Amino acid sequence: MTERGPLLAALEWQLAAGVDEVVGFEPTDRFAPPPEPRAPASPPSAPGAAPARARPAEAAPAAAKDTAAAADLDTLRARLLSFDGCALKKTATNTVFGEGPARARLMIVGEAPGADEDRQGRPFVGPSGRLLERMLAAIGLSRDEVYIANTVYWRPPGNRTPSAEEVEACRPFISRQIALVAPEVLMLTGGAAAKTLLGTTEGIMRLRGRWRSLETSGGPVDVMPTFHPAFLLRSPARKRESWRDLLAVRARLESGRP
Repeated sequence: MTERGPLLAALEWQLAAGVDEVVGFEPTDRFAPPPEPRAPASPPSAPGAAPARARPAEAAPAAAKDTAAAADLDTLRARLLSFDGCALKKTATNTVFGEGPARARLMIVGEAPGADEDRQGRPFVGPSGRLLERMLAAIGLSRDEVYIANTVYWRPPGNRTPSAEEVEACRPFISRQIALVAPEVLMLTGGAAAKTLLGTTEGIMRLRGRWRSLETSGGPVDVMPTFHPAFLLRSPARKRESWRDLLAVRARLESGRP
């Protein structure tokens, strides 16, 4: 075996284990002694000193006030890009705001970006996105006709589930985003998105297929919770139920009421 052989074998093992990114570009000396602790900096007291950055728990109310004044999606995006109340922003590659027509009749909301979405800065572009596009095509819609977003705008490290604090920090933005798009139908993919926006503890197995209503600053929106495409890739037998949900969405869009 050549010198590269063991390295390639180690890389293949990492890929098989699900590692899809590195956390640094320089090697870390694990045997080096820890650095000497530094004394904590004293809070600024001089006039004109910069105020301390708000903690995430404090940022949500301020974000809610800030987003309420956003009159369009471009303004909301700019305010999200300047928002520092969610720690996920520090570890993500891109902010995944959302995309689609500003007044789409159908809006789809998932939980959080994955690795592909984080690299490209677009929602639902990996395997789940390709399945979503096929699902939309099955009811006569293209991706370009639908607005797609997530309840959290930055990828959690390792694709872990976003914490309650991270979800709450982003909630004012996704709530305002839904109000600005003002869709006729909102399709929530997966239990996390449904629980976040509907304020329920019920699981997706009980929620899916049943119409709900979401009150927004622009008025009520009809909501259809359904399975996330990533779940359907793991559990293809559930596609039959998802198909019924899609047919209900199409009927609502075609006639106003199924």
